[in-house]
Amino acid sequence: MKLVQRVYLREVFSGLGLTARHFFRNMGRHVAHALGRKDARGAVTVQYPEERRPYSPRLRSLHRLVRREDGSPRCVACMMCETVCPARCIYIVAAEHPNPEIEKVCQEFTIDLGKCVFCGYCVEACPEDAIRMDTGILEFSSYSREGMIYTKEMLLALEPAGLDGRPGSPIPIPPDRTP
Repeated sequence: MKLVQRVYLREVFSGLGLTARHFFRNMGRHVAHALGRKDARGAVTVQYPEERRPYSPRLRSLHRLVRREDGSPRCVACMMCETVCPARCIYIVAAEHPNPEIEKVCQEFTIDLGKCVFCGYCVEACPEDAIRMDTGILEFSSYSREGMIYTKEMLLALEPAGLDGRPGSPIPIPPDRTP
């Protein structure tokens, strides 16, 4: 390396120049927009929550359990999602199914979203396509750890996001989650 490259001064000033150029260009666009030019917009500013940026249809959002045609959960308690989960946040209790053609059914299905890393391994591992992450719900919170634990009934109540990416159905909020 040459001495000029080893000192890094040229690279530091080059980076500062690039940052300054982007800053003043975006600042000029924002000022022009504020003064009435509607076609001039800043680079990446999104006025959240009034404006929402469009998300990819492949985005992994809140989990949901899928129902069969008769309304029962599609989950057969094979424990694949519980086994593959790196965060160990899925808990399943199996029970006998009244239909002899179906071996088992999940009696309890619980996801602790406080532990979940939203990797999507549970969706990939499920052989019955019983769990999906397509609700479009990205904003969920709780004031307690117990509020982040979603039961089978809560996961069955969720619907997939529509074509516009908006959530299909809000989460039924239990009384312990209210502030």
